[in-house]
Amino acid sequence: MTPTLRNSLYWQILFFRELDFPLKKIKEIINSPSFDRHEALVLHRKMLLEKRNRLDSMLKTIDKTIQYLKGEIEMTNKEKFAGFDFSHNPYEQEARERWGDAAVDHANAKLTSMSADEKQEVSAEITAIYQQLASLRHGSPASVEAQAAIRAWYNLLNANFGHYSLDTFKALGQMYVDDERFTKNIDKFGEGLAIFMRDAMVVFADQESRQK
Repeated sequence: MTPTLRNSLYWQILFFRELDFPLKKIKEIINSPSFDRHEALVLHRKMLLEKRNRLDSMLKTIDKTIQYLKGEIEMTNKEKFAGFDFSHNPYEQEARERWGDAAVDHANAKLTSMSADEKQEVSAEITAIYQQLASLRHGSPASVEAQAAIRAWYNLLNANFGHYSLDTFKALGQMYVDDERFTKNIDKFGEGLAIFMRDAMVVFADQESRQK
């Protein structure tokens, strides 16, 4: 491999990583016979621009939220969640492979039927649960408080995203740790939260199974 080609591939990998692609997927893409470096760069540019625009929107939302919390301005529900995209699920294909088309289609139908305000309410509930669990993550995942929060998480998933059996719930928790994209997003609320949630979900599922 020439130095020029090596450098080109190196930058391609960096671009893919910036877009949160796992290393295994990057390897598959780059080694594909149909991989075109020029087309990939054009796509990278488009995706990075979209990401920048989304981040700019979220930063504006954060700035306004800070003002709102200080009592300086009022905010509508729509403004509170500007920049958050509910229209695309980057994990959908993997979910179909793990749990089948019927489960994913049911969840998508549920989301599609929600109004904008309902989606924002669900997002707020998700954030509140993550924040609660983050505040507990240095304690035991089997504590009463942790299990109450995890039960709220289990109930929210079942109420809004389809039926989650206890085994599926445990598998989902494991995916929070195994898939670095999940880990990265969850740990934004507190380092180690993904592992704590995985452990708490195992405790919850095992306890519920024994009671049946």
